[in-house]
Amino acid sequence: MFELLLCSAITVLPDYLYRRYAQSKRIGREITLFSVWYELRWGITFCVILTVSLITTIFYFHPSTSSAVSVFRTVTILPESNGRVAETFVDINQHVAEGQPLFRLDTAEQEAEIETARRRIAEVDAAMTVAQSQLAEAEGRIRQARGSLRQAQDEYETRAELMQRNPDAISQREVDRAQVAVDTAQGAVDAAVAGKAAVQSQLDFALPAQRASAEAALAEAEVARSKATVVAGTDGIVQQFALRPGDVVNPMLRPAGILVPDRRVTGLAAGFGQIEAQVLKVGMVGEVACPAVPFTVIPVVVTEVQDVIAAGQIRPTDQLQDVAAFVQPGTITVIMEPLYEGGLDRLPQGASCTANAYTSNHDALQDPDIGALHAFVLHAIDATGLVHAALLRLQALILPVRTLVLSGGH
Repeated sequence: MFELLLCSAITVLPDYLYRRYAQSKRIGREITLFSVWYELRWGITFCVILTVSLITTIFYFHPSTSSAVSVFRTVTILPESNGRVAETFVDINQHVAEGQPLFRLDTAEQEAEIETARRRIAEVDAAMTVAQSQLAEAEGRIRQARGSLRQAQDEYETRAELMQRNPDAISQREVDRAQVAVDTAQGAVDAAVAGKAAVQSQLDFALPAQRASAEAALAEAEVARSKATVVAGTDGIVQQFALRPGDVVNPMLRPAGILVPDRRVTGLAAGFGQIEAQVLKVGMVGEVACPAVPFTVIPVVVTEVQDVIAAGQIRPTDQLQDVAAFVQPGTITVIMEPLYEGGLDRLPQGASCTANAYTSNHDALQDPDIGALHAFVLHAIDATGLVHAALLRLQALILPVRTLVLSGGH
């Protein structure tokens, strides 16, 4: 409507003035409701053409969208395993600090595993004590076997020497029997040494490894018990938290609630039509008007233009995707941040806004080689941004009235 009034002021109005004063045609006489379409045909035709051209220029070079949202992140409150709630420490809408406990699951199973691991460690310690006694016993057996070996060797050497001096004094069978006794004593010594080595291996390798395994099982059980207490990962406000002792939570099917981190709004995510893909650039100045901050127009600047459109994304499945399934054209996602520090501080997280982005040809106009016609067109494009800025301020002015009065307060 604003563009139509502006264009009619330079098309329809001059045509009417010419008809009225040059041709002496008066409204209600020569110019009536039925003849106005013929009498003012030139003005009306040029008005329509100019209005359509102006609207097209404005919305192309100075794009606008009502899909601008202060997107914020939420953290799902989840335990790392299934369990039954034993105790809750916070309530809904309560502010929590990072690391503050939120709720605790029943830890009877973990306590049993901890106790089992502790008993296993005690059992290994007892086995090490027994092994120390067995080692002392093995050393005693070695001394005993070595004593028997020395006695058998002395007996053999005595009989062998006696037979060498007087073969008739002792039989060869007695000497052979002494030799067998020496070999048997030597085997007893070797067995005692091997027994000591086996006990020493138990003390040096097997039992320490068993104790380390038991300690690892104890640490694992203690970690599982510590995970039963779910804490806040960041500062924020707990939302949709309705857990009570006895409830069962599941990390896949039943979360415990949502934690909204403490963040101030530092930017907006706006979705512009694809036709503005060649116009939207990083560094463009814009403005936003938000219902949450009435009667306020906030200057912003484009800091990022997403180079992909979310509507066209696919993920690997077991079925081929039909391109006709992508019926939604999607929008160009643009990140807009306040031009001045703290410009969006009063805006709640998740608030929706109407956003304008303005094309600026200031740098192009500074080129000394630019032609007059080209400069005139660029000046005209920049000037049409005033129309869009005025429309945004008009929307911000009537938004409370339209929301609270005309729509019944909904």
